[in-house]
Amino acid sequence: MQVVSGRGAISSRLAPVVMIYWLAISIMALVIKLPTATDLIGADNDDIMRLVEVRDLLGGQSWFDMMQYRLGLADGTLMHWSRLVDLPIAALIKFFSLFMAMPLAEGVAATVWPLLVSLLLFVPLGLAGRRIGGVVTLHLVLGIGAIFVFTNIKFQPGALDHHNVQLALAMWVTAMLVDPQYRRSSYAVAGIAAALAIAVGAETVPFVAAACICVVLQWAWHGRSFAGAAKAFGLCLTLAISAAFFATVPPYRYAVVTCDNLSFGFYSLTAIGGAGLFILASLPLPDKRLLRFAMLGAAGVALLAAARAIAPECLGNPLANLDPLLVELWLNGVSEARSIVAEMRDTPELVGGFYAVGLFAILVCLARIACRSKVETHVVLLVLLLVSFAVAAIQVRGTIFSNLLSILPLSLLIADIRVRANADRNNPGLAAAYIVTVLASVPVVWGVVGILVKEGVGAVDLNILSTDNAGEEGECGGPQTWSALNALPVGVIASPSNSGAEIIRFTRHRALSAPYHRNQGGMLTELHIGLAQPDEAKAFIDGAGVTALTFCKSDPQTERLIAMKPDGLYAALARGDIPPYLQPVATGPLDGFMIYRVVRD
Repeated sequence: MQVVSGRGAISSRLAPVVMIYWLAISIMALVIKLPTATDLIGADNDDIMRLVEVRDLLGGQSWFDMMQYRLGLADGTLMHWSRLVDLPIAALIKFFSLFMAMPLAEGVAATVWPLLVSLLLFVPLGLAGRRIGGVVTLHLVLGIGAIFVFTNIKFQPGALDHHNVQLALAMWVTAMLVDPQYRRSSYAVAGIAAALAIAVGAETVPFVAAACICVVLQWAWHGRSFAGAAKAFGLCLTLAISAAFFATVPPYRYAVVTCDNLSFGFYSLTAIGGAGLFILASLPLPDKRLLRFAMLGAAGVALLAAARAIAPECLGNPLANLDPLLVELWLNGVSEARSIVAEMRDTPELVGGFYAVGLFAILVCLARIACRSKVETHVVLLVLLLVSFAVAAIQVRGTIFSNLLSILPLSLLIADIRVRANADRNNPGLAAAYIVTVLASVPVVWGVVGILVKEGVGAVDLNILSTDNAGEEGECGGPQTWSALNALPVGVIASPSNSGAEIIRFTRHRALSAPYHRNQGGMLTELHIGLAQPDEAKAFIDGAGVTALTFCKSDPQTERLIAMKPDGLYAALARGDIPPYLQPVATGPLDGFMIYRVVRD
């Protein structure tokens, strides 16, 4: 029996439907993940470093001070993350600390946070589904979205990394841009969400640029009937990015241009673009499409000229200035930074899981546009998908965005096939098409198939499409390591970069190296320590003030250093040749680490 309220069936109402799907997937995540969890904080380096950053904020570090003083060389490392994500996590920890010990409060907050963010994703996802296809599509997008969330490590309990927030904001932007009624409120929300996406992390700049292109093209095409929506988007984008800039950037850095976070470059260009759209949509122009496109072209040229004048370095790869040694020994080994070409070469069995659904959605959008089916909706989705897929082709981490956006056009296609199959129940071809389309719309299905073909059933894992470096094979570290390090006087620890965040979290020491591009000095010093001959390595150790060295023979980066320089310090330690300035802290490895105290004259 259908449950009905005064406003209609519950199954057709957005709020209760979203809550049902969200509660179901949240309970499943908690029941399946928590009993086997050995740590309530995510294993990814970014989850750990975010916790450290929040601890510093709660410990009294200034809101505007983004320096991580216990990372890198003596002056520390200026992080490029946003306090806008630190704040709610800090508030959760502070709240739970009223009832429990701080370590448990941190764990509970880390468990709750990604579940709350997933709710913020489900709301716009369901809204977008209902807007583009009605009640059936609403349920389809939430169903496929639930699978996406459950199989995505960014939403698992313990995930403090900011990418889940970016995914939620990207879906808010998308849901607002597919409003068939062009409501001002929708485009105002889209402008605010776009600004927040940039403020949270610069990775979303291409997506936001694509969203802006969609809005300006809609205005150029529709004219006066769309002017209100365009003005709302432009004004709210400008106001929101201004608020985020002045709320998170310290005054002494107002004029600094950086390309990996919200700085004067991205702020000024975004604000200029939003204000320019507001002005254009407000002008009493003749309602002629050709004139609007001409003015839009002129505005685009002017904005590009402003970009070349204000932030020319941000028009290219933000990691272009990375030291070649770091590119070779660190960046090329980061799984989430691999290109589609590298994926096809190194792990071809996962290529389908990462890229097939996005490509499928792009083809569906093109076909729907050619067939004149919901043309404007599919054009908007196509533009957003193309940009996200292009980013994903460069770095595989972008596939989470293209796979998320793919849910909308593919769910709409599934809904249409379902209608045709129900109308012609004697047609087995339609039933088969329905089943195949549903399966082909789920990234993890492609990933599972790829793994089954290559390695068999035993290799399948729920996190099969994880692109983070958590738990990379060969890494060392554990309670024995941290206990031994905490027994040493506070100092500087030289270790593989993948252990740096944990050292900062679990000990009182400063970690020389951790996998963050702004810590080039610390990472390069650690690499040179491992590559230099034992006598020469001491100069790097003394220069960086290193007090202890943790050697993990099985660490992937360390293995590359040993292979590259058989006469280097790490190769010597692997052979058991210990130079006189290093004194073992224990007689054997602790959690895989050999810990050496630096002995000075």
